[in-house]
Amino acid sequence: MAGALVVFSGGQDSTTCLFWAREHFENVRALSFFYGQKHRRELDMARSIAEEAKIPLDVQDVTFISRIGHSSLTDPAMTMDREKPEGGWPNTFVPGRNMFFLGVAAVCAREQGMRDIVTGVSQTDFSGYPDCRDTFIRSMNVTLNLAMGEQFVIHTPLMWLDKAQTWELADRLGVFDLVRTRTVTCYNGIPGDGCGECPSCRLRRQGLERYLEKKRKAGGVPPSGDENHA
Repeated sequence: MAGALVVFSGGQDSTTCLFWAREHFENVRALSFFYGQKHRRELDMARSIAEEAKIPLDVQDVTFISRIGHSSLTDPAMTMDREKPEGGWPNTFVPGRNMFFLGVAAVCAREQGMRDIVTGVSQTDFSGYPDCRDTFIRSMNVTLNLAMGEQFVIHTPLMWLDKAQTWELADRLGVFDLVRTRTVTCYNGIPGDGCGECPSCRLRRQGLERYLEKKRKAGGVPPSGDENHA
């Protein structure tokens, strides 16, 4: 395979996908976005990880997303939902985010002679966001092909993996420690294990605990529970 563009936020999922892409493609580039998120630390981490992995990174400013829609991730005045509300989406949902990201990614990929796009969305362990579903990705793939007269392929390595399986994949790829300590998944912008309280941190931690327990039962983690050497 010639090359792939990875939609890369610097979080657990996209970092795992970055190294998955490096395993499957000869040429890998990364694309990050500033969309008006309240913290930019994830972009700093993305730059650091991409530089260390020797993967070229481009950052696009798409702050119009935060001006046309409302989300607690972009609006400092909104209190973040800790649970998904009945009959609706959590207010951490950024309307149109993945749609815009993939649209811009497709244009950038085309200009770089690439037709493969990798994104870390997951329907198995997702936060109730409609643009993380497989049906959306398939629909968007068709739309991009029709819009640009190309044959893009959107790869979603994590689509049917839960968070424990995502940790397992990172471990298999040899980047468990990097993902554990240097990615920013936390909605409050705290690297590594994060704040431990926001929905994203709780989902990440639950998956980590399930994976480490599985490794302990298989004899892969010392009895002391030294998680940093899983």
